[in-house]
Amino acid sequence: MAQPTLKKVQFSVHIIKADSGKTIYQHNAHTPLIPASNMKLIVTATALNKLGTDFQYKTTIGLLADNLVIVAAGDPLLGDPKTDEKYNRTKDWIFNQIISALKRDEITSINNIIIDSSVFDDQRVHPNWPTDQLNKWYASEVAGLNYNDNCIDMTVKNINGSPRIYIEPQTDFIKILNQVKIVQNAKGAVGAYRTAQTNSLVVRGRCAKQQGPFSVAIERPAAFFGFLLAEKLNKAGIKTTGKLFERPVDANFYKIAEFTTSISDCIDRSNKNSLQIATESLFKTIAAQSNPDKKNGSWETGRKVISKYLTSLGIKEKEFYIDDGSGLSRKNKLSAFTLTKVLLSVYESKDWQIYKDSLAVGGVDGTLEKYFKEPKYKAKIFGKTGYIKTVRTFSGLATTQNGDYIFSILTNNNYQGRKILNDIVKAVIDESQNNDPH
Repeated sequence: MAQPTLKKVQFSVHIIKADSGKTIYQHNAHTPLIPASNMKLIVTATALNKLGTDFQYKTTIGLLADNLVIVAAGDPLLGDPKTDEKYNRTKDWIFNQIISALKRDEITSINNIIIDSSVFDDQRVHPNWPTDQLNKWYASEVAGLNYNDNCIDMTVKNINGSPRIYIEPQTDFIKILNQVKIVQNAKGAVGAYRTAQTNSLVVRGRCAKQQGPFSVAIERPAAFFGFLLAEKLNKAGIKTTGKLFERPVDANFYKIAEFTTSISDCIDRSNKNSLQIATESLFKTIAAQSNPDKKNGSWETGRKVISKYLTSLGIKEKEFYIDDGSGLSRKNKLSAFTLTKVLLSVYESKDWQIYKDSLAVGGVDGTLEKYFKEPKYKAKIFGKTGYIKTVRTFSGLATTQNGDYIFSILTNNNYQGRKILNDIVKAVIDESQNNDPH
């Protein structure tokens, strides 16, 4: 079967001059298409508008009688490897600080571990995410308490002719059935697949020397953190004698530690690296903060708040449909005009520098690191890419000798790749140079 030609690709394109908002080029600019990860731009812009630049996630650790309490705030970056690397944090730093705080207070044993993750509802998996991809890092569950991007990292090695599976973090929370076959002089490929039993994975495929590490999404993230904490406490000589509970904590407790994450770090991981859990947590945080008790953040409430924000900018309801935050759902719809209108609103606000810093930079970092490396384009394009099957999108800002241009290019039914999108943005810079009066 012949592949579709470029003529069958659906386009929605809008390019404007940032200083005036004047349209420079448009093609079906008001036609809503599936945006893939360009949806993240809408969520992060709304988060800055609704939560403010000073917003912080605060995860609180405390003692309630002989119980250890964790009150979660929806922080998506607890134990996130890239964020920890940014701040020179060592592995297990969170657990080590909790252990140090307990030892400081001469606590040698605790009864129950109680996790309050009621800041979000308990719908951890979006109903419109592809069920065959829920074990992938980009479809990880979203909970009030998250850790390590709600994934484990798995490596398979050939040890003297036998397949050995290693996971990080090491924990008995995950059960593994090893069905990997060792091969000689052949290309290997290994995958980890869910079973009917929660957090029981079957690992199969072929391994010559080593496969991985690769990330695998886990189930029940709050319990994952609590189980890991219990294991670390026992190893450190602090006995846990009770059970692990997930329930709201209404009573006052004695605080022993607090972990904070800035909204700018979350927006950075959302836009620059397209980390799904960062955006979905922002989505549910927007929802929770709109509720009187600041709890029970949900996709349902979040989409109402975000939709209201879009209409407040003068965007017509027929030009968008908000389903999730990361863009994994194919029910999302955005027009190119919707995206340029949102980007222009942020560009004209006091929050622009924080937002611009969160975007991938062409030829430099993030999802644009390997593109636009030519000197005439490098470090002049700031944007967000998007990709799911047959969908390629690209929106952001191009800086030129004649000023800044905001662009959005959405393509559906695209089997041709992203080159056409990159070429359009290059043309903006080329045309600006050609029209330079100097």
